[in-house]
Amino acid sequence: MGSFVQIAVVLVVCVAAGMRCVLLRQPLVVGLLAAGIAVGPQVFGLVDATEEIQLLAEIGIALLLFVAGLKLDVRIVKELGPVALITGMGQMALTGVFGFMLASVFGFSGVSALYIAVALMFSSTVIIVKLLTDRRELQALHGRIALGVLIVQDIVVVLAMIVITAAGDTVADANLLTQIAGVAARGIALIVVVWLLGRYVATRAMHLLARSSELMVLGAVMWAVLLAAVSYVLGFSGEVGAFLAGMSLASTTYREPISSRLSTLRDFLLVFFFIDLGTRLDLGAAADQLGLAVVLSLSVLIGKPVFVLAITGAMGYRKKVSFKAGLTISQTSEFSLILVALGVTQGHVGNDVLGLITAVSLITITISTYLIINADAIFARLSGWLNVFERDVTASAVATDDTAAEPEFIVVGLGRLGRLICQAIGATDSDVLGVDFDPKLTGFDGQSTPLMYGDADDPDLPGLLPLAEVRWIIITVNSHATNLHLVTALRRFGFTGGIAAVSETGQQADALKKAGATETIRPLHAVIDPLLATISQIAEPESGT
Repeated sequence: MGSFVQIAVVLVVCVAAGMRCVLLRQPLVVGLLAAGIAVGPQVFGLVDATEEIQLLAEIGIALLLFVAGLKLDVRIVKELGPVALITGMGQMALTGVFGFMLASVFGFSGVSALYIAVALMFSSTVIIVKLLTDRRELQALHGRIALGVLIVQDIVVVLAMIVITAAGDTVADANLLTQIAGVAARGIALIVVVWLLGRYVATRAMHLLARSSELMVLGAVMWAVLLAAVSYVLGFSGEVGAFLAGMSLASTTYREPISSRLSTLRDFLLVFFFIDLGTRLDLGAAADQLGLAVVLSLSVLIGKPVFVLAITGAMGYRKKVSFKAGLTISQTSEFSLILVALGVTQGHVGNDVLGLITAVSLITITISTYLIINADAIFARLSGWLNVFERDVTASAVATDDTAAEPEFIVVGLGRLGRLICQAIGATDSDVLGVDFDPKLTGFDGQSTPLMYGDADDPDLPGLLPLAEVRWIIITVNSHATNLHLVTALRRFGFTGGIAAVSETGQQADALKKAGATETIRPLHAVIDPLLATISQIAEPESGT
């Protein structure tokens, strides 16, 4: 079949698989991966691994990472840089050591065991970003930590490929060090070039392109693909360049319009990533290694969350954030397959290792999809067992000065709305205390607003709050279940002051008031209602306005 016919077949099978997943209430990602395997040469043989499909897949990945970069402000990167670096390097080291030990126990030679260990270290950028985007958790604290870890992993992947290639060519150690130094220099150059272009060229160009919505979308796609190509030429993955391209526009006013307009195109092109992945899997070799693959898959599915829990917990993050971040990266990566395939071409390992990693990738990607989607329910069941990974809240809970030791107002949740409320209250010279579960969030408004480190889901939080002089508690957490829980917990604790909580619908507002909320806040209505009142005044001739 020609390429056009193959693409038509791909779309038909993917839509059918997607409809089946919707009817069975299963994750769409699993259906697309199954469709990719089904149409490939290993099952029905309807589609071959062609350059056209691979190209469409690469463009889809570039757009996915570009949109993810649009959501990540540079200030967030600075804030989460240390935790991403420490968690990323620590998780890879622990996973690698544990994987090497397991592979050695099962009789693999030193080189084969090393390849297996390295393959287990990495997590799938495409799967993680796709799921976090669909669940609107990309900007959540655990999502930002996971994204930072992925960036660290991408850098290590590049270095690993250099080492593998150099070892295959029997290059001297001095030359290897020169190559690694060259990668570092090219990486710095890429970041500087992207920053300069983003600040002095791309932002100004977007002002012109935005005059036409079609041209704005075309310009955004061009920017994403161009920097992905530049990154590829410099020896990095295209993902890195596309992600940096998105970040370069994250601080502009066009980030949301671009993101919304590219979402459909991104999802369409991502279909070809799953098809390309499915057509390249060797299911026969994977089936021969199924028993060992299950053992290694369990080590990834359980080991990575545990390692992340231990590292981020030691850094002061709450167990729920640490658990969800660890669960998010609990799979192997498409780069794992690429690395092992490179090792096969270099003669370092045999097809048995490639088959093993193929099986591990299929198992971990499929199961981790369900784990990520059901992370909150899983955490609720395991919460009591995870206390060992969390530092004592009372030891690091409050960082306030004497002037705000007994605040009049407490704002729980320091997202955009919470910060605005804190600033507004602070401007009236009233004492306000902010509460958030991000231990790095301090001095966010430039006025040194006192911060209490606490989790709104924690049933013991009311007992930790300084409630003696508090008149109002304002809850701005973007979760109705969390807000409802906290309102109930505060009233049961005996708090008699006012409670205002965010709600998105009238039904949620009624539930919050029934639980004890004095007032509810609907952010969209807070903007629209005054606007409608103004329009009504303008529309009345007798008003004289």
